[in-house]
Amino acid sequence: MDITIILNYLIRGLSLGSVYAIIALGYTMVYGIAKMLNFAHGDVIMVGGYVCFFAMSGLSGNFAEGSVAATVVPAVAGTLLAMAVCTVLGVVIERLAYKPLRQAPSLAVLITAIGVSYFLQNAALLLWSSNPKVFTPVTGRGSLQVGALSISYVTLLTIAACIIIMVVLTAFTSRTKLGKAMRAVSEDKGAAQLMGINVNATISLTFAIGSALAAIAGVLYMSAYPTLTPTTGSMPGIKAFTAAVFGGIGSIPGAMLGGLLLGIIEIFAGAYISTQLQNAIVFAVLIVVLLVKPAGLLGKMVQEKV
Repeated sequence: MDITIILNYLIRGLSLGSVYAIIALGYTMVYGIAKMLNFAHGDVIMVGGYVCFFAMSGLSGNFAEGSVAATVVPAVAGTLLAMAVCTVLGVVIERLAYKPLRQAPSLAVLITAIGVSYFLQNAALLLWSSNPKVFTPVTGRGSLQVGALSISYVTLLTIAACIIIMVVLTAFTSRTKLGKAMRAVSEDKGAAQLMGINVNATISLTFAIGSALAAIAGVLYMSAYPTLTPTTGSMPGIKAFTAAVFGGIGSIPGAMLGGLLLGIIEIFAGAYISTQLQNAIVFAVLIVVLLVKPAGLLGKMVQEKV
């Protein structure tokens, strides 16, 4: 078996897994702090992709074709605009759809999240139609040649972005005042409120960070898989949620580990077993892992207080 081919699949798996990990971080933060599953998270990815697409399309004609500025400026501006729009969108969704249900049963919140997801998909359908848009990679279409391996710049950027986000997020939650407030709310909302922490503002901040990460993930995912439609975010969102559960939902390192492993499993399953069965294999692995370790790979079993 050619080692170059295996390395190529491994790098592709790490790239795809890095996108899943970035999305899963949003899921795991919201669940860890608000104790709810935001199934509209995948559609925020789609919105970020559309915002970046239109921003890049509008700016690309202002620079000389083939120049570095023609690639870098639209990509950076489009990504920043997508992050800003998705951050605002995440906070608005939390305030309008989820905040009124803070004391409601979890089933009501879950149904609301599914409703928000369908609302975003249909809004995108009305605004931008169902015709697929072809997304231009934010790094251009170049690649780095390392011996017999050809690694695209998109792949390198995606893996680097995942590592940087993981390090920054870990430092933020462990060393900053806001991060410590988020951890306190995650542990006990009532006790945190008694200590003077604004629980509602902390939850809104969590949605803002998660939605900004979704925008980054959307841009990176669209750069690797450039067909953009109103339902584009659905499957990556479901798989990222799977990755969060796989690694241990509520755990930031678990989200990253779960995302990377899921991406590698998916790529190798498609390459060596069947492209038609690769999704089924991914979810089958999840089931096996949860049967052995119900809390996920890095999750901890928490006993409910009565």
